[in-house]
Amino acid sequence: MNNHIIHDHNTDGVDRRGFLKCMAWAGTGVLWSVAGGVLSSRALGQTMAGGLAPYPAAGTLNFVQISDSHIGFKKPANMDVGATFRETVSRINALPVAPEFILHTGDLTHLADAAEFDGLEQMMKDCRTKQVFYVPGEHDILNDNGAMYRDRFGKGTRGKGWFSFDQKGVHFVGLVNVDGVTEGGLGVMGGEQLDWLEKDLAPLSPETPLVVFAHVPLWMVYPKWGWGTDDGVKALALMKRFGSVTVLNGHIHQALQKIEGNMTFHTARSTAFPQPEPGTAPKPGPMVVEAAKLRSFLGLTSVSYVENHPTLAIVDSTLAST
Repeated sequence: MNNHIIHDHNTDGVDRRGFLKCMAWAGTGVLWSVAGGVLSSRALGQTMAGGLAPYPAAGTLNFVQISDSHIGFKKPANMDVGATFRETVSRINALPVAPEFILHTGDLTHLADAAEFDGLEQMMKDCRTKQVFYVPGEHDILNDNGAMYRDRFGKGTRGKGWFSFDQKGVHFVGLVNVDGVTEGGLGVMGGEQLDWLEKDLAPLSPETPLVVFAHVPLWMVYPKWGWGTDDGVKALALMKRFGSVTVLNGHIHQALQKIEGNMTFHTARSTAFPQPEPGTAPKPGPMVVEAAKLRSFLGLTSVSYVENHPTLAIVDSTLAST
């Protein structure tokens, strides 16, 4: 087992009791089971009547997270990211319970080019789920500090693109932690966004389920590679009073989950290409795998919320799943 994520934030405001961490490549702390070719996860000790299902049962709210489509990328790690993205859209269309909306957690494009944004927009038109919420990745703001991204995918957002909304009793918050990020640098939220977040959360009851999504992980996955947010601990401290907090992100192109007290942190796979596990390569970046195995590294995440249930049911599936 790799034991590289040993980072105890004594000032992050997160309850340290009952600390659990789980990495998809290590398999500790969270029960991972396979049913019908779909990898599902929940905290050890939790039970579900009837056992695990290959897809969450119809609940109060169902949505899907996709991430890191990198439209425009064309290198040996994946010479046709458009094809794997279209496969992802097909998987969403084939889900037995239609998701009410989609969260895209950034890096829509590879170079923030207008043609790349056009390509993503056209492919999304084939999805039966029309409501999509986006946050930018660092690749989406390369050319113009994110102006084109915000004009096309961030209308009505605040600042650099952050926003919140409520759906069926759940409060969703989309954060931007890539502004000014350099290669290998940590994510940054900034004082203006943190002040807005504090005001946004203040009126909410602690019983309100909270779902927060951003591109870079809010927790320190692997600081050496920039896989974490420098001021993320300040954001997490604002969330500690809530009974159920789910934090979703992309950026690292692999499924990873950690549970800390009332918070579940979950990273989605990319739809474009994998990256190496932390510390197993000199630096992060597109990882070439055998063509026959590529789709087992790519996928999407489905989330189901059932009213009055303490946690959200999170199911990862790969493009290789049958």
